[in-house]
Amino acid sequence: MSQTIRSAGGPDASGAAALDGSPLRGLCAREQTLPALLERQAARYGDKPLLRIGDLERSYAGVRDAAVATAGRLQAAGLERGDRLALMCENRVELLDLILGATWIGAVAVPLNTALRGEQLAHQLRNSSARVLAMDSALVEVLAHAEGIDALEQVWALDGVPADVPTGRFTVTEAPSGDAPVPAAAVGPGETGAILYTSGTTGASKGVCCPHAQFFWWGVLVGEMLEIGEDDVLYTCLPLFHTNALNAFVQALVAGATYELGPRFSASRFWEQIAASGATVTYLLGAMINILMSRPPSEADRAHTVRTALAPATPVALFDAFRERFGVQLVEGYGSTETNCAIGESWRNQRPGWMGRVRNGFDARVVDADDAEVPPGEAGELVLRHGPPFAFATGYFAMDDKTVESWRNLWFHTGDRVVRDEDGWFRFMDRLKDAIRRRGENISSFEVEQALLDHPSVASVAVFPVASELAEDEVAAAIVLREGAGADPVALIRHCEPRLAYFAIPRYLSFVQALPLTENGKVRKAVLRDGGITADMWDREAEGVEVRRIGR
Repeated sequence: MSQTIRSAGGPDASGAAALDGSPLRGLCAREQTLPALLERQAARYGDKPLLRIGDLERSYAGVRDAAVATAGRLQAAGLERGDRLALMCENRVELLDLILGATWIGAVAVPLNTALRGEQLAHQLRNSSARVLAMDSALVEVLAHAEGIDALEQVWALDGVPADVPTGRFTVTEAPSGDAPVPAAAVGPGETGAILYTSGTTGASKGVCCPHAQFFWWGVLVGEMLEIGEDDVLYTCLPLFHTNALNAFVQALVAGATYELGPRFSASRFWEQIAASGATVTYLLGAMINILMSRPPSEADRAHTVRTALAPATPVALFDAFRERFGVQLVEGYGSTETNCAIGESWRNQRPGWMGRVRNGFDARVVDADDAEVPPGEAGELVLRHGPPFAFATGYFAMDDKTVESWRNLWFHTGDRVVRDEDGWFRFMDRLKDAIRRRGENISSFEVEQALLDHPSVASVAVFPVASELAEDEVAAAIVLREGAGADPVALIRHCEPRLAYFAIPRYLSFVQALPLTENGKVRKAVLRDGGITADMWDREAEGVEVRRIGR
């Protein structure tokens, strides 16, 4: 008998109501686009606040108008339907304006992690074939280390052109001005609205093609799970270039709520900022939970109005303790850049350590290496399928082979190892491959290895995760040196700084005579992972060596 788990409407096996309460769930497909949502909600909510960033507040109509004006500037600058606009900046209103403005004219927004450096940055610019890159002025200098980005025609410095910029490769100018409105392009729900890069595990980063309807369904599905309504204020300090914060904006837009985008996470100021925002809903990552719980108790712990937080990958031991201390109900669930909130439960129906059950309109299986379903209680790969059209990503940009591999047999293969119980609840176990997760960021061991291999002293290297004090991963590297080369850990760290995001730079270095290999010459990373932190490892933090952030 097939073990495929399919959701159904009405009460579930535990008596809880199915999560299908969004008033927009039945919106026709043509209205499931970002321009259509902006128009629809601006007409309905008008002057009601939608967006807050710092001292700036914009209404629903104001956000729509800013998107229209930005779209006009993009079109005047030569961007056309289907063109890719790369964006590399911290949380700021211009970033959201450019994303929405691009989708208004049918162009594709490509938000990039501000920590990208060297080949990682060059790969994403090359792969997306972005014609224009808009970025924080302080980051322009990082382009000096990005080679082969021939498709790039223009670079816009959002805070003014720096005095010293790379020359001879492209022109750096201020972002274009003007406010001539343009009509919205007649984009369909399946057209790509954004390309979001997710770390590769055995290869280069892949650009996930996120259609307009995928954002719509993120807004509907998470909104239902968190029970977001018109009176809610959604606060996030996560970066807008990641799917989490971007989707939170759409959750507010769909529900008629207010969205506040804060500065980067600071444990000492988090509850103060939350209280000042009047937030009722927020978004946390596993490491943030650990950090907040490790701080001394204070009056600020409950001097806020937050009732619930979307908090995937919360350590089981902290789930109830967090609610008891801060008065905030944490909500688990499953979603990825490629999928949607396909698994999850209401905040009323949480089970610590479990992601939940499959959502209405989606299918889930746990399969073995041959895509055959495994019985409940046995670990396997989670594969997913969507019912609503274009609720998942449509593939990887300019990587047809990777698209076919991940969507084989018409199921999306998540690469995550899970267990399903007899009642249809899913529990995350680990990643099948070698991605490392540190401080909320996915790190490709392949890309870290490539950076280290670029050093003249390194003959071969294997990068792998070891346990972190924060219940996530730290990055470790086992290095075989070239004959006659000396081991200089600090020099290797400095070598990585312009080539890797700061969070991807290894903490631990181990110098070995040889790497453990399989019979066909592949590195046996399981041996390295299982060995954990050993006494002969050099520890960057113990040695007091700080990572210097280039361009910041």
